Amino acid sequence: MGRSLVALLFGLLVLAGLTLVVYLLILVIRALRKYIRSGEVRRETEAARRSLGEVLKAHRVERQMTQEFVAESLGVSRQAVSKWESGASDPSTSNLLALARLFGVSAEELLAELKP
Repeated sequence: MGRSLVALLFGLLVLAGLTLVVYLLILVIRALRKYIRSGEVRRETEAARRSLGEVLKAHRVERQMTQEFVAESLGVSRQAVSKWESGASDPSTSNLLALARLFGVSAEELLAELKP
């Protein structure tokens, strides 16, 4: 009787392990499906980032400023300005406000120029 009880407990443990594996597999599949469906949102976010960079570059060029001048005025590196304009990264809120002041526009005006 002792061996059959051990075998029964082992069988239940294996069954619980398999149930856990199936449950985790279902969660992974759901997460992947959600990620795949969010592709459009990710593309829109990417487009908005590029658009912000385009807006910043347009204002800088319109005012005949160099990236180096903008960087020195804000206390950041020229590479940071380049990354903002290329869409590789976004300026912080404080840097965005400083850019708006430097360009002589409000932050709302800068953001209003973004593509929807």
